[in-house]
Amino acid sequence: MRLDKFLSVTAVATRKETAKAVRSGTVTVNGIVAKKTDMPVDPEKDTVTYGGKPVVYKQYRYVLLNKPDGYVSATEDGKDPTVLELLPPLYTDLGLFPCGRLDKHTLGLMLLTNNGELSHRLLSPRRHVAKRYAFRVKFPLSDADCACFRDGVTLEDGYETKPAEIELNQDKKSGTVTLIEGKYHQIKRMMEALHNQITYLERVTFGPLTLPADLARGEWRELTAAQEQALLDAAK
Repeated sequence: MRLDKFLSVTAVATRKETAKAVRSGTVTVNGIVAKKTDMPVDPEKDTVTYGGKPVVYKQYRYVLLNKPDGYVSATEDGKDPTVLELLPPLYTDLGLFPCGRLDKHTLGLMLLTNNGELSHRLLSPRRHVAKRYAFRVKFPLSDADCACFRDGVTLEDGYETKPAEIELNQDKKSGTVTLIEGKYHQIKRMMEALHNQITYLERVTFGPLTLPADLARGEWRELTAAQEQALLDAAK
């Protein structure tokens, strides 16, 4: 791997910034000052420093994002802004993509990663990775409505959903729903099948991950090592 590519995929510096740093002599490889941006680097063996600080290479990256309203869960879109546009330019070379999707107007926890195999396993129906959503609906929900959620709801196309956990607040118009599958617009369609309408939807958990209370809309952070391991365990 070229040195400039290495610093790019580690989100340390753009290629332009790498060229400038090399010219100023602030990049080293195995203790030797780098002279060229195309200098070969073995990510598994070589020690690289940038501005005096060691650069840690990670093959896979995991970003937890608090998705705001109006952004689509895609890497690119010709009409609407994408969730990747909320990340700084340094992250554009990491190959990140959304693990699953949230609708344009659904808020909350979104995982971005470049680990395709893990993403596939987390989304596989066989693994039943739970996702909890906070919701609000137009009309109060009855005990019978909640029983339908817990037994499985028949959607307009005839598909019967898997049982979902539902907890209501005192107003009977808000609460949480936990799914173990992820069909298109699923909660919205489940509510519509019960002649109701979603007015607010936010994902608050995804498997072992919980949306941090101190993470504002549109903000993000990389997962800790413990969170990464919890994801790997959930995908086994």
